[in-house]
Parts: sequence; C-alpha cells; structure tokens
Amino acid sequence: MSKKLILVVEDDSTIRKFICTALTTQDYEVIESSTGKEAVQNAIAKSPDVMLLDLGLEDIDGIDVIKTVRQISDLPIIVVSAREQDREKVEAFDTGADDYITKPFSIVELLARVRVALRHKENKSVDISMPKEEKEDTFSVGDLFIDYDKRKVTVSGENIHLTPIEYEILSLLARNHGKVLTHNYIIKKIWGGVIGGETKSLRVFMATIRRKIEKQPANPQYIMTEVGVGYRLNDEI
Repeated sequence: MSKKLILVVEDDSTIRKFICTALTTQDYEVIESSTGKEAVQNAIAKSPDVMLLDLGLEDIDGIDVIKTVRQISDLPIIVVSAREQDREKVEAFDTGADDYITKPFSIVELLARVRVALRHKENKSVDISMPKEEKEDTFSVGDLFIDYDKRKVTVSGENIHLTPIEYEILSLLARNHGKVLTHNYIIKKIWGGVIGGETKSLRVFMATIRRKIEKQPANPQYIMTEVGVGYRLNDEI
C-alpha cells in the first residue's frame, strides 16, 4: 500500500518542520509549502490526500487558498491556525475547509485529525450512521431533501455543497430524525471520540450547516438545539 501524501502549508519554518517530522515518523509522505501560491500549485500537481493549511500566509490569505483549491479539488483541508474566533472558523468551513485546529495544538490531536480526514475520504461513499440493512435511499422534510446514495443535499431544489464531515453530521441527524442525539453520541459517530475539543468543533459545524440549509440560521426549522443535551432534526415541518 502506498504511503498517504500530506501537503503541509505553513510559513513558519519551525512549526512546519515540527509538523512534517511528526507526520514522517507516522509513515506519511510530506510535501512542504511556505506560500499560498506554492500550496495551490502542489495541490494541483501532486494530488495530496490531505492538506494542512495555516491561514496566516504572507502572500495569500489561507481563506483564498481554500477558495482556489475548492474550484479544482475536493481533497480534505484541515486548517491549522492561530485564529480562534468562531466567526473565523465558520468562514473557513463555509469556504470549504473540512476541519479546524487552533494553535497551539498537541501533535496527538493533529495526527488524530489527519486519520479522521483520511477515513472520511476513503469511506466517502459509505454512510456511517446506520447498519446497511437499515438504510433508506432518501429523506425529506419541508424543503430539505437528502439522497443518501448520491450523497446529495438540496433545499427547495437547490444543490447544497457540504464538506464530508458536514454531510455525515446531517445524514446522522436525518437517519435519526425526531430523536435527540447527544453531543457525545454525535462526536463518537463522526470523530470516533478520539479528538480533543470535539464539543466546540461540533457547535461550529452545526452553525455552518445551518447557514447552508436554513432560511434563518438564528431561528432554525430543521436542526433544533436541545440545550445542554445535543441536537435533533425536526421531522414535522
């Protein structure tokens, strides 16, 4: 089996070397980029399996790198950034990032995120929310429609682009529509319960999903919050 190829985009040489060393010790191949322009070129020419992307690059803002890469590739993009405000994370997710780690980070967490990204990529055609024999082909409520076989989501007939993690969260809720899924249950199903800071990450992901499928994200009709417990997909609209 060939080694997985990780593109590391970081302008701080010390941090870049630290990340690359950690990845190579885990038997990953690594490509290094110190600029956004070089990152885009490598994403196109080298076809990496995962991109680790710092947002604070000198030549191009990382958000613009995500936008450019998303025009030509769906490779998993994990943002590794010192920007820690939720609005900045939401912007990254809305633009097409798959995951987000805030600096400073532990190498254990970073490696776990890479493994999750690779798993989602490799199992992209497989829905994790229910055993195969129990699966339905589609789900609909109100103007929301999900085709599980095609991994396609539409609202009022308009295609909605979701990252792999966003789709799996929505699919998990839809297959359990009407039921309250606890934070821990969702985290275990999506991330395997191995990553730090999952609850905060889940909250940000829910915000980005709502921004994409809800007419009024602040007053949602599909994804309901059960305060202190979890989330529920409304099945009566």
